[in-house]
Amino acid sequence: MKVENLKNIKRLTLITDAWTPQVNGVVTTLTNLIKELRNQGVKVDIIQPSEYKSFPLPTYPEIRCVWRPKGLNNRILDFKPDAIHIATEGSLGWFARHIALKNKLPFTTSYHTRYPEYIRARIPIPLGLTYRVLRYFHRPAQKTLVPGLSILQDLQAKAFNHLTLMSRGVDTELFNPQQHRELDYPKPVMLYVGRIAPEKNIEAFLSLEIPGSKLIIGEGPERGNLTKRYPHSHFLGAKSGKTLAEFYASADVFVFPSKTDTFGVVNIESIACGTPVAAYPVTGPKDIITEGLNGSVNDDLKQAIKTALSLPKQNIHLSIPQFNWPHASQQFLQNLSPIDWSN
Repeated sequence: MKVENLKNIKRLTLITDAWTPQVNGVVTTLTNLIKELRNQGVKVDIIQPSEYKSFPLPTYPEIRCVWRPKGLNNRILDFKPDAIHIATEGSLGWFARHIALKNKLPFTTSYHTRYPEYIRARIPIPLGLTYRVLRYFHRPAQKTLVPGLSILQDLQAKAFNHLTLMSRGVDTELFNPQQHRELDYPKPVMLYVGRIAPEKNIEAFLSLEIPGSKLIIGEGPERGNLTKRYPHSHFLGAKSGKTLAEFYASADVFVFPSKTDTFGVVNIESIACGTPVAAYPVTGPKDIITEGLNGSVNDDLKQAIKTALSLPKQNIHLSIPQFNWPHASQQFLQNLSPIDWSN
């Protein structure tokens, strides 16, 4: 499917602090977006931490903090991109922001992660302070791309401006109901996929007294603690590709206990595999789940799980046709700010 590039963006500089080998929704989003852009003939220069001197972020060592991006200014100017997009608010994002402003180059940004809530889950820093920093970061951008209507409205209420939507997609060649296999666990099989960290609120799921099996796929700093506290849950480590798709398609319900995500790509991966989602009625799930069709949202997570388990599964995978990468990449391209190098 060809995407009409109305702004004729052929060269893009994309800066991100989140990149492989990290496993998270930001990396999944960016890798799929870049793949689609390259299919459309866009040359993308990906500027990411492994190319520069960095140190691990405390409490989240997979994220690298760049402290000396030698040659970054010349790299951006020599590439002469048609547009610059800063995808994350990490140290590399701040360096790129400074360079763009110094050279009077327009740029766009993304809001992928609710960092104030993530930080607050670890350190008692007031939300108002960190949101003030994020508003400052995004203020000079021509546009800030957000994944869903609910997070857009939430940020507008917090005085962010020039917000616009860029949705997400799912690879249905990989994530589909045909991946179903019989799992050797007592039913119903309840699945969580994602980082095992405080902000993901996994304990709200693990602490529920509900018959069946709880499967946890992912890694993170809370795994050791939660494994000890919930020995009857099954912690399976990180999975990817076909193996991950098989778990999605073979579970009876996917449980998304997070209250701090902006979207949750794992939700649409599960739905594409024909498995309903149970979640809280918060940003992310509210933009994805159609109550009674492909899942349930409820302030009572146990009730959301029970409702989701009662849903017929045969048409769940057909319920999210709007979440595809050609559509998301078109939104992305049309919201970029072209650079005029003739001035």
